[in-house]
Amino acid sequence: MSGQTLTDRIAAAQYQLTGSDVARAVCKATTHEVMAPKKKHLEYLISATNETNVNIPQMADTLFERATNASWVVVFKALTTTHHICIYGNERFIQYLASRTSLFNLSNFIDKTGSHGYDMSTFIRRYARYLNEKAYAYRAMAFDFIRVKKGADGVMRTMAPDKLLKAMPALLTQVDTLLEFDVHPKDLNNGIINAAFMLLFKDLIKLFASYNDGIINLLGM
Repeated sequence: MSGQTLTDRIAAAQYQLTGSDVARAVCKATTHEVMAPKKKHLEYLISATNETNVNIPQMADTLFERATNASWVVVFKALTTTHHICIYGNERFIQYLASRTSLFNLSNFIDKTGSHGYDMSTFIRRYARYLNEKAYAYRAMAFDFIRVKKGADGVMRTMAPDKLLKAMPALLTQVDTLLEFDVHPKDLNNGIINAAFMLLFKDLIKLFASYNDGIINLLGM
């Protein structure tokens, strides 16, 4: 599967006809090409989250729609694009995810079209669990452990005891779910899983920084 398929082109054209540039960009970022979402499409979506006239729910809902595709390539790219926007886009995006009554429902996802699809399906199920947990943590705490200020005057270091005792379990659950992705060097055999791995790695560093701040705060008490 290389290059955009006819299905990709038709889907993009449909969104263009409806006048939705954001939905079209989502479609372009989640094609059947076995490569990471293209930088130009990610940058467009990130920029769009900062525009007051852009419909954030429509952007997110289009990503969720793409995640219902039968192809592991499209689904994995939908998850990676969602994660990328959570990290680099306006916080309004993850706020909307946290407010949704339903998130990624991929616990039984499997692409049986080949051995590669079967292997990647395992990582898709784990990745979806992590992104869901990320949204649940935001829903519980009203902030993103990755985005918050770190260090001596950071959020976790200065948090009140009662809120800290609520935050630490939520933070640990998010870390545990991330670590369950459990990818090995031999699995990093295509651009899509590589892109996901880099985003997860960056998240893990920042989650540990928040965790350390929380532990220092607890010890100080």
